[in-house]
Amino acid sequence: MRVSNHRRRLIPLLVVSFVVVVVGFAVFVVSSGPLAAKDLVVQAQTAHPLVERIVSPTTASRVEREAAVFYDQQVRPILDQRCVVCHACYDAPCQLNLSSPEGIDRGANKQLVYEGTRLRPADPTRLGLDAQTTLQWRNKGFYSVLDVDLPARESAPLLRLLRLKQKHPLPQGDLLAPEFTLGLDRQQSCPAPSEVDRFEQEHPSWGMPYGLPGLAASEFAVLTRWLEDGAMMSVPAPLSVALAQQVTRWERFLNGDSLKQQLASRYIYEHLFLAHLYFDEVRGPAASRSFFKLVRSRTPPGQPLSIIATRQPFDDPGVERVYYRFQRDDTSIVSKTHMPYVLNGAQMEWMKSLFLVPNYTVVKLPAYDAESISNPFLSFRDLPVESRYRFMLEQAQFTVMGFIKGPVCRGQVALNVIDDHFWVVFVSPKEENSHTLERFLLEQGKNMGIPNAEERGIGGTAKAWVAYSLKQREYLAARSKMLNNFFSTNHKISMDMIWDGDGHNPNAALTIFRHFDSSTVEQGLLGQAPKTAWVISYPLLERIHYLLVAGFDVYGNLGHQLNTRLYMDFLRMEGEVNFLAFLPREDRDALRKFWYRDTRFEVNDFVFKPALHFDRDTGIVFQSSQPKLEFYEMLKDWLAPVLNHRHDLDLRKLPYNQGYALARINHVAGKRASLFPELSMLLVEGEGHEDQVFTLIRNSGHSNITSLLNENGQRLPEEDYLTLLKGVVGSYPGAFLRVKEGELNRFVNALEQVDSEAAYAAFLGRYGVRRTASDFWVVSDRFHALYFLENPVEAGLLDFNRLENR
Repeated sequence: MRVSNHRRRLIPLLVVSFVVVVVGFAVFVVSSGPLAAKDLVVQAQTAHPLVERIVSPTTASRVEREAAVFYDQQVRPILDQRCVVCHACYDAPCQLNLSSPEGIDRGANKQLVYEGTRLRPADPTRLGLDAQTTLQWRNKGFYSVLDVDLPARESAPLLRLLRLKQKHPLPQGDLLAPEFTLGLDRQQSCPAPSEVDRFEQEHPSWGMPYGLPGLAASEFAVLTRWLEDGAMMSVPAPLSVALAQQVTRWERFLNGDSLKQQLASRYIYEHLFLAHLYFDEVRGPAASRSFFKLVRSRTPPGQPLSIIATRQPFDDPGVERVYYRFQRDDTSIVSKTHMPYVLNGAQMEWMKSLFLVPNYTVVKLPAYDAESISNPFLSFRDLPVESRYRFMLEQAQFTVMGFIKGPVCRGQVALNVIDDHFWVVFVSPKEENSHTLERFLLEQGKNMGIPNAEERGIGGTAKAWVAYSLKQREYLAARSKMLNNFFSTNHKISMDMIWDGDGHNPNAALTIFRHFDSSTVEQGLLGQAPKTAWVISYPLLERIHYLLVAGFDVYGNLGHQLNTRLYMDFLRMEGEVNFLAFLPREDRDALRKFWYRDTRFEVNDFVFKPALHFDRDTGIVFQSSQPKLEFYEMLKDWLAPVLNHRHDLDLRKLPYNQGYALARINHVAGKRASLFPELSMLLVEGEGHEDQVFTLIRNSGHSNITSLLNENGQRLPEEDYLTLLKGVVGSYPGAFLRVKEGELNRFVNALEQVDSEAAYAAFLGRYGVRRTASDFWVVSDRFHALYFLENPVEAGLLDFNRLENR
């Protein structure tokens, strides 16, 4: 099935011809009124700009169609399970993103995305946005890993690195040799075609998959055949009629002409631009895994997309009228970026009830000026506050997931501002529905701007901290005054100020786990009683989104990243202050001092300044000497009807003594706990029934989390503890564990005895599936299969870059 150069040169003509047909047809249907159902499929199919290797199965020749089918059915599954697990998103080594045909064709680049010390912002290199053709990517410094047009086909780096692993498989032994560099900050080797010879000589053991077992002979044969035949790939098949109808329906809704509709659509877009949108009313085997991105386009519905690529979603689009369009996302779904968001008829009616039904007037659309673009309290002042809050609140897991997974895949700078384990609940919308709050937000707008809209050249972290602390102090002082006036003798803090999910919404309670530079948010109050908790109000939730989601630029300079991190300190403190307001006034300082042990003077001055705190006593009656733990139990009772329990240990599926053994893991703490990875995944092989997956999380203790550059100095390993949860939680496993169900007691006994690095190594020798294991891929495939079986919409491919070598 070798594709000749002659046939490859025909592909551009075939696809260009198809573009002409589609554009002509689009013009016809626009001028002819509403689209018929049979027309929708044709409209959804557009030509692919990377025409050299990516073909449409519906328009190519027979040989090219066969090549496309071969890629879809045989090549892509191998790439997903063996390559994408390390090469996806911004943290893919050498920016080699193998999760889509565009990424494969784009190739590699030696430039680091995660470069926290750069003084100037880098040019963004986002797939699907910042370049549209192979030549444009080459001009941005990317080089091909598929180069089959060079004098010798063996010069293609991808093929040669796959062959290198076949020639030099991993050596026998439990651990990788010291020559393998692992970890976040390792020096990456990105050989261009002209550098592969030297690379092979210097690092014969560094073939792909790097630091993992080689491909099976059958898998290697498939990829070799594909690469030698020209590495042909395909665009997705046309949308089904049902899916295309949904796209048309939603694009019509989001592109209404009234100022009210345009302002609402801008707000919706700036909050959903990262979402993997899907339509749950469409049935079919592939419908639940068909995802879309909401993008800004220069062209209206019915015409081919002309995407407006800006650094941030609120930047000036440079056109008079923006259209909000759906772009099909045909990348392989990876857990670390997967943020599913459902759309259906009920959701559309809900959005209408929030933004179109209320009686308010929009006289003029907000400008895209520097003062207000990243300050939603100015840009969206005309939208009702309760509507804005409800829009984020009723999908709170998704909203918070934005800063947990974010636009960056991972990021210690953004995440070391939070504790490793804490609970989140929300202020009831009833408390946020007042003209007093709207007036307060307008008055305090100048103090609620975030660093993205500020001058980014503030010199030095101390100066930046002071500058932002002054504005935050003014805001908190005004807020405290407003709240202290409201909660007079006739008003008291009470449980009904906590949103109860309206009796049915599980987004009312969330748990956040931080795994160093990645994090997870789950519904429910999971794990042991955490050190801290947040109560989030509308102003806090909105600023978190615009600071760490809409406003964060992974390509930004040092000033941008530091200022973002410093500002998040204040937002975390605000959430904690809200939580403390529900506790007895005399107990608040003790907790605050425990959370901020060994902090700098300026932090102490900010945290403990009385004027910034809520000074009224709670109306909640406490009976014990540990009000924080008592309040946690009150929260569980208050939210009981909506708490999500899917990650709770379901011990009914195991014999009693084995289930009890697993529950003991949650009592492992201190030094023993500190020896385990941030995240481990456990496969329990069932005896007579299905296998089960559990996630073992190490929660790290800190004296405080206010230090930007010295997290190790705040570590308290004696306060670490383990949490075991049902199912897959997190995206970056540090270890894979496996045990037969009948051996669970021995497994837990061995885990409890781990008290040194040597003991942990022995434990892994018995129950671990190390990088060097001969059946590593069999086990990892089993984890993925169970993950996708249990969570067909939410699951994504795990990332293996954090797997330890211990």
